[in-house]
Amino acid sequence: MIKRATYCVLGISVCLFFSFQAHASEPAISYAIHDESLEWGPCPDFFPIGCQIAVVHGDPAQPNVDIFFKVPGNYDLPAHWHTSAERMTLLSGKLDVSYKGQATTKLETGMYAYGPAKAVHDGRCVSDEPCVLFIAFEEPLDAVKHVSPSQ
Repeated sequence: MIKRATYCVLGISVCLFFSFQAHASEPAISYAIHDESLEWGPCPDFFPIGCQIAVVHGDPAQPNVDIFFKVPGNYDLPAHWHTSAERMTLLSGKLDVSYKGQATTKLETGMYAYGPAKAVHDGRCVSDEPCVLFIAFEEPLDAVKHVSPSQ
């Protein structure tokens, strides 16, 4: 009986070991904002020309996707919202972000910001250089144009 229990525990341990190893098979990655291997694509149509997105990890149609979001200097971001919360770090430039009902946040390079899900916000890259944000989304990537009741 003890021998049988020992083999059972050993078998479970081996299975757990290999299941943890399977999760570790995903490679570690790193990118710089000027990395030539990044594939930059356009932002949703309601953003003015010049806005670009590069997926750095994950699938935009699935939860837990990370992106670089880039706009030219002196660029206005239209009012919009996301289904997901956003966790952001400004990687270059200076960016003013305004969430409806809150004071404007003035982000400088290296600053972190959190945006709640479905919170309407707009912004402006106030620097002459491009603004690049790293954004981590919990839900699939989306951006929905905010239409005010007066429109």
